[in-house]
Amino acid sequence: MAETGADVSPALVDALLRAHARGARLVSICSGAFALAATGLLEGRRATTHWRYARALAERHPGIEVDPDVLYVDNGDVLTSAGSAAGIDLCLYLVRADHGAGVANAVARRFVVPPHREGGQAQFIEAAVGGIDPEGDGDGVMRSMDWALRHLRTPLSVPALAGAACMSQRSYARHFTRRNGVSPMRWVIAQRVAASLPLLESGEGTVDEVAAAVGFDSTATYRHHFARRMRTTPTAYRKTFTRAPAPPRADGEH
Repeated sequence: MAETGADVSPALVDALLRAHARGARLVSICSGAFALAATGLLEGRRATTHWRYARALAERHPGIEVDPDVLYVDNGDVLTSAGSAAGIDLCLYLVRADHGAGVANAVARRFVVPPHREGGQAQFIEAAVGGIDPEGDGDGVMRSMDWALRHLRTPLSVPALAGAACMSQRSYARHFTRRNGVSPMRWVIAQRVAASLPLLESGEGTVDEVAAAVGFDSTATYRHHFARRMRTTPTAYRKTFTRAPAPPRADGEH
């Protein structure tokens, strides 16, 4: 990570600018945003960094709209992320965008991290990855999360989740929120939206069918939560990942 109080070397700035000119996508993690800021490529744009360094970044580069409350910001050619964990989120986001949800989920499982956290999320952990061993450490909350991931299509509620954890509803809600930084039902919604992504990317089934397959009680509810979390519509997301590749150009065609 870059030293937030140090000047960025001209050689590094030149290397970044030359890479950008060649069409490279530049990505920073944590205080690496200071290096990107030194290139001038973030001027007039929104960016983020670790919340501890956000004020320093804004003071040194007042032309940048520094947002300390998100995990990462995608400007297309230049992307910035918060702390180290958010850097993993951003990298998985890029893998998903470039190669699809299946590959991104496989990488996430290898890293034992959540398969998707959207960039606009606050800088805390919200989603949990599947595959938790229900016979592992005996933790009721973790068992309930694994159970919920295997039953997303069915109606889920705090009483049902608490029952899967063998805990009272009040105790369950308190322990769940303390562990995950979010309420049980908000977590369930996040998992349902995440589960819908590979279905949309496959191009099979209508949006109505996808919504039902991941447990939303109506397509309208699904569209609402999808738009809030993904900042696009299910239909637009599907078009992004199912668009046919452009045919090869003839020799000499520009």
